[in-house]
Amino acid sequence: MTRIMLKRLAARFDWPLTLGLGLLGLVLALGLLGRAFWHPELAYPATSLPNMPPLGFTDFRGIEGVPEHPLGTESSGRDMLALIIVGAPNTLLMALVAGLISTLIGVALGFFAGFSRGRLDGYIRLFTDVVMTIPPLLVLIVIQAAIGNVELYTMAVLIALFEWPKPTRQIRAQVMSMRESGYVATAVMSGASTLRILFLEILPNLLPFIAASFTLATSSAVLAAIGLEVLGLGPTRVPTLGTTISSAIESAAIFRGLW
Repeated sequence: MTRIMLKRLAARFDWPLTLGLGLLGLVLALGLLGRAFWHPELAYPATSLPNMPPLGFTDFRGIEGVPEHPLGTESSGRDMLALIIVGAPNTLLMALVAGLISTLIGVALGFFAGFSRGRLDGYIRLFTDVVMTIPPLLVLIVIQAAIGNVELYTMAVLIALFEWPKPTRQIRAQVMSMRESGYVATAVMSGASTLRILFLEILPNLLPFIAASFTLATSSAVLAAIGLEVLGLGPTRVPTLGTTISSAIESAAIFRGLW
């Protein structure tokens, strides 16, 4: 009986969701709690001995890892564990800001496009389709190269400028579907104003879709931010996961055994 119950529980258990939440929780725990047991100042250059291997490993020079740097150090003397502790929250913060901005833009445009229809819907839909045809990575590379060094929030805004079309189309489709529902028709017949219908009838039912759009926009922003930073186009003064990977590529860390 116990074995059957365990099999049923395992069948209903969402393993991908659990794994994803576990990885996200690990990143958040390192960022929020890591500063309590490690030294965040080691994430900056010239604070440690350079090119140290992780604890328990020996590099090509015969140097062994030390407990003071359990994940080793990189070429400019930054501790890798401190880089993860400081860089992961910065990357996540940048993605959350970009996801929030793009979702707000998408909700506003999709909301009014789906409810009003007519010319406004046509203009918003046309503009959205045009922006979706633009390769965002190439444009962001050009913008970042022209601006030079950018701050964390500036990069988040630049990424959000190309992330809003997807939530716009998703929210617009849901609003158009809800516009024909019975409760909206009842509200219209009862003489409710347009704003009351939008914010009291449709918006509460849109919250799950808005949350899903925000999650997708944030994950896309993470990939876009790290992709730009790996190419060397990002905030150079603030440690992030992308700049860490970029530094590893520039210093040929894998080929030197300094992974």
